[in-house]
Amino acid sequence: VGVGGRMDTLQCAVVLAKLERLEWELDRRHLLGERYREKLARTSGIRVLEVRPDRNCVWAQYTVFSGNRPAIQAALQAEGIPTAVHYPKPVHHQPAYQYLDRAESCPRSLTAATRVLSLPLSPDLTLEQQDRVVDALHRAADSGAAESRAAATAPS
Repeated sequence: VGVGGRMDTLQCAVVLAKLERLEWELDRRHLLGERYREKLARTSGIRVLEVRPDRNCVWAQYTVFSGNRPAIQAALQAEGIPTAVHYPKPVHHQPAYQYLDRAESCPRSLTAATRVLSLPLSPDLTLEQQDRVVDALHRAADSGAAESRAAATAPS
């Protein structure tokens, strides 16, 4: 299972050129990930990933969880904010590992696959751009929470 991958000359040239800014990129990703965590920690309907205190993360992408992913994603898209679902299938549903799938296996990963949503994150993301993403996500989450409350109290 897997791929024996080797870089070609062009890929090596790109990596070598980027080495000069590697530390800056790692620091920047860490900063942006921490800002997302702080600004989204108490957002209704959104759960952020926690990083253990004895660890750090450079956030290849910043993924949040929402039980209302389609609506959140549509609201952000309407504001011109791209999102992605990097892991729409859990590992045990990937072709190479389907032999591991059993009805009772990995129920949390099945749930997570329906709720994960990655927000924009790159070292070149400005703080203003990140604040725009956060503000739009708050509006979308607040709208979803209001709709849920209205549905719960509507006469049947």
